[in-house]
Amino acid sequence: MSGGYAQQDQPRGRQDKEQQQKDDRRRPESAGNPRQPNRPEERRSADQKRQERPRQQEVERNTQQERAREQQQQMQQERARQAQQDREGQLNRQQQERARQQQMERNDQQQERKREQQQQIEQQRERQTQQDRQHQLNRQQQEQVQQQNRQEELNRRERAQHQDQQQLSQQRLSQARQQQLIQEQQRREAQYRQRLAEQQRRLESQTEQLQQQRRMAQYRFHREYLEHLRQENMRLQRERHDYYSDPYFYSPPVYRYYRGGSYYEVNQYGADLLRRAVNMGYREGYRAGIADREDRWNFDYRNSYAYQDANYGYDGYYEDQGAYNYYFRQGFQRGYEDGYYSRYQYGSYNNGEYSMLGGVLSQILNFMARR
Repeated sequence: MSGGYAQQDQPRGRQDKEQQQKDDRRRPESAGNPRQPNRPEERRSADQKRQERPRQQEVERNTQQERAREQQQQMQQERARQAQQDREGQLNRQQQERARQQQMERNDQQQERKREQQQQIEQQRERQTQQDRQHQLNRQQQEQVQQQNRQEELNRRERAQHQDQQQLSQQRLSQARQQQLIQEQQRREAQYRQRLAEQQRRLESQTEQLQQQRRMAQYRFHREYLEHLRQENMRLQRERHDYYSDPYFYSPPVYRYYRGGSYYEVNQYGADLLRRAVNMGYREGYRAGIADREDRWNFDYRNSYAYQDANYGYDGYYEDQGAYNYYFRQGFQRGYEDGYYSRYQYGSYNNGEYSMLGGVLSQILNFMARR
């Protein structure tokens, strides 16, 4: 029996010891009641700590691994976002490139259309130019035919007039009429010589004015005109005219012409003088027109002294100075227009000489054969 009781007390003693330890832990430590060291408990606590340390390390490793996984996921997500952005950027660039290429293609198409339109315009202009040239050529041919017809008609009239002139030239003016013409000629010659000196003074003054205006081309033209007047004056001073042997003074009139509201009669020599007046006027007018064009001066033939004077080529013989001046100015006006605009509408240039076209000359003079 005693043995049996002993075995029952042993577990009871273990329980009491554990209860005592719990009580000791509840009681505060004091100086009078110091905590007694409990070696087994400390060993258990150390064992627990040793057992917990791997778990903590495992937890830490798990935490670190979780953090690494989170970081890896974040990096993967970031790379995915970056890849998405790159794809979107590449897609945008591709779209921009396609848009740029499409714009370039549209620009090329527009340029091509413009080139085609320009080519069409140029071809149309070329066709128009060819048509204009052909029309102009046709007009020129028609004008040439008309000019030839007019010239043939003029030649026919001139032949008829020449026959009439030959018939009239066989006649001879009376001695009284011859003397009357000589007296009129001497009077014209005296008046012309008197006016010639005055003309030279006026021309010298106007020539200096042109030099001040720096119209050098017109200045040179006036200098040549002035030199001609001087030479003409010197020639008249030396000349002694034989009136009685000059056929002008005994040849009867062969033409009638109309000027200034009146009809006049003229013989062959007087008619030749008036023809020369028109041609001289055309020549001097052409040179004056060229001079004003070179000086970049306004179109103004009336302001030219040569037009105002209108005596170039006149020496006071045969016909009245007023008649010569009138026909000189008719030729001068047309010559000035041709020279200023660099053309030959009224005249021509052959062998260094300017002359009025035959058709225009006939229209200006309008000589009618005297029957």
